[in-house]
Amino acid sequence: MKSVEFREIEGGRPFYLLLGFFGLFVLAGLGAAWYMEHNGHWVTGMSNQIIWGTPHVFAVFLIVAASGALNVASISSVFGKTPYKPLARLSGLLAITLLVGGLAVLVLDLGRPDRLIIAMTYYNFKSIFAWNIFLYVGFMVVVAIYLWMMMEQKMNRFTKPAGFAAFIWRLTLTTGTGSIFGFLVARQAYNSALLAPMFIIMSFAFGLAIFILVLMASYQWSDRPLGDAILMRLKNLLGVFVAAVLYFVIVYHLTNLYITGQHGVERFILLDGGVYTQVFWGLQILLGNLLPLALLYNPSTGKSRSWIGIASALVIVGGLAQVYVIIIGGQAYPLELFPGKEVTSPFFDGGINTYTPSLPEIMLGIGGVGLALAATLVGIRVLRFLPVSLADDQVDPHHQAGDAA
Repeated sequence: MKSVEFREIEGGRPFYLLLGFFGLFVLAGLGAAWYMEHNGHWVTGMSNQIIWGTPHVFAVFLIVAASGALNVASISSVFGKTPYKPLARLSGLLAITLLVGGLAVLVLDLGRPDRLIIAMTYYNFKSIFAWNIFLYVGFMVVVAIYLWMMMEQKMNRFTKPAGFAAFIWRLTLTTGTGSIFGFLVARQAYNSALLAPMFIIMSFAFGLAIFILVLMASYQWSDRPLGDAILMRLKNLLGVFVAAVLYFVIVYHLTNLYITGQHGVERFILLDGGVYTQVFWGLQILLGNLLPLALLYNPSTGKSRSWIGIASALVIVGGLAQVYVIIIGGQAYPLELFPGKEVTSPFFDGGINTYTPSLPEIMLGIGGVGLALAATLVGIRVLRFLPVSLADDQVDPHHQAGDAA
């Protein structure tokens, strides 16, 4: 591979217009957070039964995607795949900005953000939430050091050890995020050791889908060449990850169906769950898994940049739907207080819990996405994260030989 030159994108009016567009979503999210904090969480769709709502869906999705966005850098540093090396800087930047966006949503949805001080100063190490405070903050520090090793020529020799540390940390982080739900034994839809590895492969797919869209948009907007060689590699890799997500979903539900005590919650999600069943089959499986696989591996659509972009967007939609079903669908199914008994009471025991997302919740979640994109835009403007060219002859060592033949 030829020597790669990195350079900031141009500023000017288009840059500020795009930054202002993302800023509108950030302001909308802040306004939604103020509205919910000022009036109380009764203005949302959340309740004593559904305590994690739509903001948590966006937050968990962004946090999981942040880990997956770093996958491109890990492939180049840890596994020595040279064609991915020019993309490593952008990969690290996206990992940090997506995590910041997710954590911002999480903090602003606390209702009492000032209580975060207690969470940061008093730790219950029996709680997976306490572990995740260290994992999230540590992830940003480790990735920042990793980026420094890549961008400072004198430190390049430490890039591989730093990349290996970041790789281990991101796997641990995503395992911790999945374990938040896997360790909740009271919820039948959560209590499974499969959730931790499933969240890891989910991160690979969601993060890479976002990376592809950001990469294509950045090079289109800055008028820089983006060759087919690297894009086809990323496209094929995305297809593998989407297929792996579908595989884990099938194994997860087949495992629950094998356990007699889990038949009720499985019937709820797969057949009788109303909107959760529709979201599962329509958005998660059909639009988020099967259709992207068809688009990515079809000989005609798989070579079209427009269809690759559409497939990546569908993976993101399917990812949000999957997290929605896991988090909110899992809470909607009633707690099994007395196994084998039918429970009814005036306190909603034994009944399906209802939830309807409110506008402030949706705005807060979108605000986190806007923050992540705005931070990414500023990053590629002020620092050299993007190569000047990703043309085929720049990243593919066999390109010239192929042309000559």
